[in-house]
Amino acid sequence: MPIREVINKGKPVKIWASFIDDKAREQLEDMSKIPFIHKHIAVMPDVHWGVGATIGSVIATKGAIVPAAVGVDLGCGMMAVKTSLTANCLPDNLFSIRDDIEQAVPHGRTDNGGRNDKGGWASFDTPDKIRMRWGSLSERYRVMTDKHPKAKSYNNMSHMGTLGGGNHFIEICLDEANMVWVMLHSGSRGAGNRIGRYFIDKAKEEMERYHITAYLPNSDLSYMVERTEIFDDYCLAVLWAQDFAEQNRKAMMDATIDVLESHFGEFDLLESAINCHHNYISKENHFGSNVWVTRKGAIRAREGDLGIIPGSMGAKSFIVRGKGNKDSFCSCSHGAGRKIGRKEALRMYDETDLAAQTEGIECPKDKSRVDEIPSAYKDIDQVMDDQKDLVEVVHTLNQVVNVKG
Repeated sequence: MPIREVINKGKPVKIWASFIDDKAREQLEDMSKIPFIHKHIAVMPDVHWGVGATIGSVIATKGAIVPAAVGVDLGCGMMAVKTSLTANCLPDNLFSIRDDIEQAVPHGRTDNGGRNDKGGWASFDTPDKIRMRWGSLSERYRVMTDKHPKAKSYNNMSHMGTLGGGNHFIEICLDEANMVWVMLHSGSRGAGNRIGRYFIDKAKEEMERYHITAYLPNSDLSYMVERTEIFDDYCLAVLWAQDFAEQNRKAMMDATIDVLESHFGEFDLLESAINCHHNYISKENHFGSNVWVTRKGAIRAREGDLGIIPGSMGAKSFIVRGKGNKDSFCSCSHGAGRKIGRKEALRMYDETDLAAQTEGIECPKDKSRVDEIPSAYKDIDQVMDDQKDLVEVVHTLNQVVNVKG
């Protein structure tokens, strides 16, 4: 499906979504008035309002970056791997597999498995291989936080190899040939969140320092100018968070594969793992210029790129191949996208509704997960139809186990 709508209130805003709510539209109109946008803003089919800047937006800029256009869940993204297991290998009752994954991977914000109360590892319980993964990142983190101590989180190593809460998940899925896949969604956790919040505040300070705040559509769109020290520090910090997020996903994938091997014995991984960010910055060339691209709720989809587009905890997901659409800055959606907010979902639905909408899936169905009910999300089939010119479907995955943060 080609571009469905263009907003012209500043730089053009090219929209692939068949539906966009008024709050997100207003945000996008504000964002389009930033003077250093390169060509236009690209808006993905899963677009919805976000804190500071719209989720599902792709913004190319020359000479500056808006930290809120990346957000605070830095490096958040997906990982998926295809195994040699088949549906016939799986038992009728999948609870023990879910329970073992939940014991192996700290998740949520409450105590689980004797660990600390922020969904991380307790100091006495942190595996050596988690310490090793953190060790590969620790010196860069020390240098960064020595210079910017307020960017430091005390949940850094303890969050490596942990899931988090909200919409983060680990799933066991079946593809169209009944092959078993492992798929998960998480990012840079507490360390990245603290970095994101700190530099958004620093950008606001920069605007006040140069008396620019009054000229912005709103202060959330405060920016940092290239070739300044704070800009360089921000880029280094975000790139560190993206590396942390990638290592975090690899650690959780290893733990989940170990759980499956404890149930089924050794098996093969049939294809190279896909590991892609959907909240991040990247230096790229578009329309003949080297620019900074911020994707907040979008993945890169150059021609041939493999990516992952998940639905909700009760809907199918997709392994996709990019088509390299230039107008989208070679991007596509990062998921289904929320249709209603968490508080509204809790007002509208209860545990009975959640159980009905996740029937046949081994997943948590308690009150604390109602805000993630499938009805809170857009129709993933419509989202995929909206971006036919951005990606092609390689595999369709249906989850049978869902571990929710």
